[in-house]
Amino acid sequence: MPPRRPSRPRRSHHLVPGEHTHRDIQGGGARAAVFGISDGLVSNVSLILGLAGANPASSVIRLAGLAGLLGGAFSMAAGEYISMKAQKELFEHEIEVERRELERSPQAESRELAHLYETRGIPRELAHQLASEVMADPKLALETHTREELGVNPNSLGKPMQAAVSSFLTFAVGALIPLFPFLVSRGTSAEIATVVAGGVTALVVGGLLSIFTGRGLVWSALRQLLICAAAGAVTYGVGSAIGAAGAG
Repeated sequence: MPPRRPSRPRRSHHLVPGEHTHRDIQGGGARAAVFGISDGLVSNVSLILGLAGANPASSVIRLAGLAGLLGGAFSMAAGEYISMKAQKELFEHEIEVERRELERSPQAESRELAHLYETRGIPRELAHQLASEVMADPKLALETHTREELGVNPNSLGKPMQAAVSSFLTFAVGALIPLFPFLVSRGTSAEIATVVAGGVTALVVGGLLSIFTGRGLVWSALRQLLICAAAGAVTYGVGSAIGAAGAG
């Protein structure tokens, strides 16, 4: 007796072998946002505390912090866009190659898919039956071959512009947090406020990161804090040494 089908499907679109229900994170926006705010925070904390260690005028720190914010945000956005655009174009090229092969040699592609199913433990007869059913729908055939052979979902190749904008904005936010105290204050009070703001933000960013990675919230938050604190401490120490040497 054939297996009973569920009375209500989980999705409205076609299912293909190996597909599960997950969040769509392939657009690049979520990844770019997480890395953007983390990089913006760590890089500008390091830059600002490094300069503060040398004890220059507050205007110098503000100018350097703003330059770091803008330069880093544009750099991150450009890097995300170029890398994701190149990756997307590569995938599109490989998908087009697969499409031509399906049009040129459908029988060979069907046998190839059946063989792949067999290697996964599906009985030979059933594997060939599944392959034939998949090949009967050209769109499903392309999607399935692309997933199985390239490990790529042709409907989710990434969104370069989304990743670039997300990276720019979140880097700017992360970089602004340690800079803000020097925009409204100066001297030791601004340095202390930068350290406190950077530490609290690092904990929050690490905690949010645990939502995406599934890691423990406490460990993820403390790891981010340690990374940020280490970077800030090293650069502050270097800045202090250089400032002392210059004064001497």
